[in-house]
Amino acid sequence: MTDRLPLSVFIIARNEADRIARPIESVIGWVDEVIVIDSGSTDDTIAVAEKLGARVVPNEWPGYGPQKRFGEDRCRNDWLLNLDADEEITPELAAEIQARFADGSHADADGWRIMIRDMYAHEKAPAAWAYGYHQIRLYDRRKGRFSESIVHDTVRPQEGTKIANLSGIMAHRSIRSLEFQVGKYNRYSDMQVEDMRAHGRKLPRSRLLTEFPVSFFKAYFVRKYRKYGWWGFILSMNYAHARFLRVAKAYEADLLDRTRSG
Repeated sequence: MTDRLPLSVFIIARNEADRIARPIESVIGWVDEVIVIDSGSTDDTIAVAEKLGARVVPNEWPGYGPQKRFGEDRCRNDWLLNLDADEEITPELAAEIQARFADGSHADADGWRIMIRDMYAHEKAPAAWAYGYHQIRLYDRRKGRFSESIVHDTVRPQEGTKIANLSGIMAHRSIRSLEFQVGKYNRYSDMQVEDMRAHGRKLPRSRLLTEFPVSFFKAYFVRKYRKYGWWGFILSMNYAHARFLRVAKAYEADLLDRTRSG
């Protein structure tokens, strides 16, 4: 096995100076290249990334899917590993990926799903019950690419491709602080409404009544946030408000449309 795998890692980022080191350091020693797609950082994101050995490519923000497709096109290898600036490859996952490339078993599938588990600032590792979800993040770009949606950044495999699961996990540090989380939910709900309206999708008004309680139940019980104690209660309230905000903004946009056409 060579020192570095024939694998390109790409990361989209903007003003991530305080977090960008973690994803880069989790892969820089064993992959062929690390590329950071920067969409106009005004902090030290670029300097930190370049100091750690990543190549930084600027690109004005076009939305999540298009930005990741731009990143795919900048890579020199066909096998890609995508990370976000708030994620990192755990040592166990790194060892698993390296072992598969060493014996060629990475080619047993065209894309590999990775379990991405939430991790908070006061934690040293994701909790065993942490909310997680599988996404295709290690893949052959000849068999699948990220979607072009400005909101949903998901790899869309071609028909007939084989997708399998890796057993290692990726740590997801999505919340710097509650202030940051609330701002993120606010921005993201704007993009969600824009995407829904672009696709002609409308939400029933009844969801103004049901969205908050249903979402709180989902977060607190289904996602098991209750196991975090009071912190889990806070997370559940914020999640429910974020979901409600999306419905409320969609309704507000409908009201404005009626005013303009009246």
